[in-house]
Amino acid sequence: MPLSRNQIALLHVAKNKLGLNDAMYRAALVHIAGVTSSTELDRDGLNALMGFFEYLGFEPLTRRGADYGDRPGMASFAQLELIRALWHEYTRGKAGDEELNKWLLRSWKVSSLRFLRKGDAQKAITALKAMKRRAA
Repeated sequence: MPLSRNQIALLHVAKNKLGLNDAMYRAALVHIAGVTSSTELDRDGLNALMGFFEYLGFEPLTRRGADYGDRPGMASFAQLELIRALWHEYTRGKAGDEELNKWLLRSWKVSSLRFLRKGDAQKAITALKAMKRRAA
């Protein structure tokens, strides 16, 4: 069964994050999965290739926080994960959820991500991107 577009996209994200050029990527396809193109990969080939990429240092994104479900008017899970990721990048991993909650309380008057409304989440994302840019 052929891979989905998302699975193929994941391969290309891993390739780019690892800094592999096209020749190195194609060599991995041939030697590890026995194919010449990602469109020829099957599930086993994908698993083998992703295992190799993880061995090289690729870390796929994993869910870090709670999913509060679909709540009308409230921030989506994707927004919450983006806020967590931006916070982690901004603080270089030195500040956790407790510090994030303090920042949210000071800036948006909510004590936790789960209480963040959709509009405020968009503003928080923009603010974190700006803070990250200024820190760089």
